[in-house]
Amino acid sequence: MTAISTIADLFPSQSADASDGCAEDSVICDWVLDATGNTDLATFADWFLDRPLKFIGVLLAVWILNKIVKRAVRRLVKHIVAPDRSAAISRLDRLGIPGTSLLDDDDDDPIVEERRQARAMSISNVLSSTAGVVVWSIGLTTALGTIGIDLGPLIAGAIGFGAQSLVKDCIAGLFMLMEDQYGIGDVVDLGEAVGTVERITLRATVLRSLNGTVWHVPNGEVRRVGNLSQLWSVAVVDVDVAYDSDLNASRAALERAAREVCERQEFTDSVLEPPTVLGVESLGADGITIRVTVKVDPGDQWAIQRAIREHVKTVFDDLGIEIPFPQRTVWVRREGEQA
Repeated sequence: MTAISTIADLFPSQSADASDGCAEDSVICDWVLDATGNTDLATFADWFLDRPLKFIGVLLAVWILNKIVKRAVRRLVKHIVAPDRSAAISRLDRLGIPGTSLLDDDDDDPIVEERRQARAMSISNVLSSTAGVVVWSIGLTTALGTIGIDLGPLIAGAIGFGAQSLVKDCIAGLFMLMEDQYGIGDVVDLGEAVGTVERITLRATVLRSLNGTVWHVPNGEVRRVGNLSQLWSVAVVDVDVAYDSDLNASRAALERAAREVCERQEFTDSVLEPPTVLGVESLGADGITIRVTVKVDPGDQWAIQRAIREHVKTVFDDLGIEIPFPQRTVWVRREGEQA
């Protein structure tokens, strides 16, 4: 038995035609058979050349298709999430229709526009990556099928085993991105995890907490979202004063301290509105709580809150306003004495 016939026996054509031994769609096998008249050599050429060429051709087609699909997804998402409103307004103006009617009240806000662009980028990255995985999965399965390897049952079993949880996470992640619940760089409260968003995928969100802990939260497990840094935030400071303090003087001192902090050079660009003393927040066991608020840029509220508390202590000390602390009266009873 020759080496060629041995190889042909090991790798027979899967759909060979009974008359010539070549598969119906094997061009190379037919060409070699016509040129040599040797069926074994034609079968070997089919295994050695035709299938690898088909495998490489499928991979090349998948690579090109992946590029086209990713580009189309990015353009579609950008058109939907962050459309070019100026072009639409210009076209309407040429038709005699007021194009400014397309604008919302917050369309001129640079923060809103920046978030819209960031959201479009996040959604396009996630969807294009997902589309790439789908295209390459189908392409690799098809390419392996050209050389006689069938992964269909294995992939179907794997998808059926983990599809329920994966689909749940992906759908939740897609709606989260489309609704702009939060984006990369936002400080969010997801229940068990609180921190800054570092990465978003369709399946999970990655947070980094204040102490450096990295949390990986599946999107399907998120029941509620608290975004602490979207568009604007409020710095809230509660200060206690003694019950015998002059409340009018305490309110004026608190407003003065907050205003002086807001006028500092490092905070002037962050403050959106002047500080507001809301008044008495509660009557506690040890003192009266007065609240002051300041509307600031998102993410800057914590630094301003710390600065206001520090400066309030200085101002109150200068004016003699007491910041109360818990006090106890201790009764010392001698032996033999009755209460």
